[in-house]
Amino acid sequence: MNIVLTGMPASGKSTVGVILAKVLGMNFIDTDLVIQKREDALLHEIIKTKGVEGFLKCEEDAVLSIDTDNSIIATGGSVVYSEKGMKHLSENGKVVYLKVDKKELFSRLKNINERGVVLRDGESLEEMYDERSVLYEKYAEIIIDETNASIEDTVAKICNKT
Repeated sequence: MNIVLTGMPASGKSTVGVILAKVLGMNFIDTDLVIQKREDALLHEIIKTKGVEGFLKCEEDAVLSIDTDNSIIATGGSVVYSEKGMKHLSENGKVVYLKVDKKELFSRLKNINERGVVLRDGESLEEMYDERSVLYEKYAEIIIDETNASIEDTVAKICNKT
């Protein structure tokens, strides 16, 4: 069984995922790195050249290509826009939503262009947050509230709930 980490950009999915994999003796997969390898480009370059919809298609294809077990899978923040992708991930693992409140998230999110954050034309971070929060909760089996939690606290909460 896999553990699938979802959440906003900068919610700590990759950082928590690496540590969680070490603690639980599992493999680690970062879907953003899978996308970059498949496309031979950085996330922000893919968004720039293919547009948001093109990137989302690349992300969905990358997620659907993952066939693994006993793995921690850190997903990109926009993975929840793909119903097919989320179905695939949830059929093969427990989906865990790392929930960060808006204020904390906005203080963590620096240079969103270099990070490869998917924002539609004219969409604000607040609009992205409001839209995605609903989707993360829809797909999550487990919600981990990261309010005032260190990375170690978050790892411990996930271990206790999975």
